[in-house]
This record gives sequence, structure tokens and C-alpha cells, in this order.
Amino acid sequence: MKKILHIISSPRGDASLSIKLGNAVVEKIQAAYPGSTVKETNLVNQQFPHLEEAHIASFYTPAENRTPANLVAIKHSEDAISEIQDADIIVIGVPIYNFNIHSTLKAWIDHIVRRGVTFKYDENGPQGLLPGKKVYLALASGGIFSEGPMAGFDFAVPYLKHMLGFIGLTDITVFRVEGTSIPGIQDTALEKGLSSIQLN
Repeated sequence: MKKILHIISSPRGDASLSIKLGNAVVEKIQAAYPGSTVKETNLVNQQFPHLEEAHIASFYTPAENRTPANLVAIKHSEDAISEIQDADIIVIGVPIYNFNIHSTLKAWIDHIVRRGVTFKYDENGPQGLLPGKKVYLALASGGIFSEGPMAGFDFAVPYLKHMLGFIGLTDITVFRVEGTSIPGIQDTALEKGLSSIQLN
């Protein structure tokens, strides 16, 4: 039995291929670990705010000194980090827009990367504080970025691997539905992506 956290960052709802791929990954995990629970967090519906001065001030205010305004400002961050801490496996849906992640996912990352909470610095440099969890990325893109001439335009996977690894989430597997805008490829892109799901 595992606790699964499914992060959705696509605004396309039922039409979203990253959501369909993410759901398929979740189903595979549930089949492998009967009795597992799923917590779904939709970043589009939840509307994580972009960082403002109030958020940053609350991050760096000691817990015992936080004002009511600080507590309001920090709630998104505290809740998101608590969800990650509670999860065994994290599935993140990643639609690609303009070669990178959706702004809702970037906002979520800005709220979960916090010094002294999800990472720290010691004599050896930065150290992630969220080890021992498995992460699956479920990407959907109009182009093909896993290989070929467009591979250098994939800014999403390197960024996510770096930022998630920075907070200790280093065990990352990537699944893709790609080529959804390319004639001759688009018709089988979803099927190919779904068939590629192999848990490790």
C-alpha cells in the first residue's frame, strides 16, 4: 500500500493528454500496490499564487513569530509541502507550453522549495530534505523532445529534475506523450505514451 500524490498542472481538463497519461500512471501504481490511496491536487483549480513579498517574508519569519497575515501568506506552501511529505509516490502531469512547464507548476515549485524546510546548506553544499520518494513525470507535448533535432529545446525535464532533485526527490522516471501536433505521429501519440508505462 502506497500513498500517491497526483499533481495536475494542465488547464485543459478532460482534453488534457498529460492528465490522461498521469491517470494511467496512477492506475499502474494502484495495480502494483493494491489498497493504495490517491490524493489529487489540481494546481489550475487551486490557483497557486506567484511569489510576492508577503510570501517570501512569511518563509523567513520564524514560526513562533508569524503574524496572522504571515500564516495566510504561507498556507499554500505549508499545505503543498505537507502533501509531499505524506506521499510515498508523486505523479506530476506536465503539459509543455513554449518548450517549458505551465506557470501553475512553476508557482507550485516556488512554494515547495524552501530553505530549512525542504533543503538546507551544510559544509558539503545544498542537501535535499525530502529523500526516499519516487517521482513520475507525465509529459505531453506537440513536438518530439525526447530525441532528435528538437531535444535541445526540452527545458522542462532538465529543470524539473534539477529542482526536484534539489529538495531530495532524485528518483525520477519520465513518461511522454509527444508529437501530438505532428501529422503521421499525432494519431498514435497517446497510445504510444500509454504503452510506455513501466514502473520501476
